[in-house]
Amino acid sequence: MSTDLWMWVILASVISFGVKLLGYLLPESIFDNPKVVTTANFVTIGMLAALVATNTFADSGSLAIDARLAALVAALIALMLRAPFLVVLLVGAAAAALVRMM
Repeated sequence: MSTDLWMWVILASVISFGVKLLGYLLPESIFDNPKVVTTANFVTIGMLAALVATNTFADSGSLAIDARLAALVAALIALMLRAPFLVVLLVGAAAAALVRMM
């Protein structure tokens, strides 16, 4: 790996640690504000949705429709049927395995 890449990894780690530390240093009254709580919840949901979309549809910078999409759809159906989390994971993994076997 290049030195330049490690510089970015270390910088991201320091920024992440700084943001976490800032959360501990801010007064608790800031986090009692309903607008802050709502914003934090929406940002969390948005980041998780972006992560799922990126990991499902991206492959080396291009759009990819493959077994990952089948796994996501199968897991979504299991979630809609209110299956336990472990079952959701197993259903998604089984769907991806079946599609890859074809």
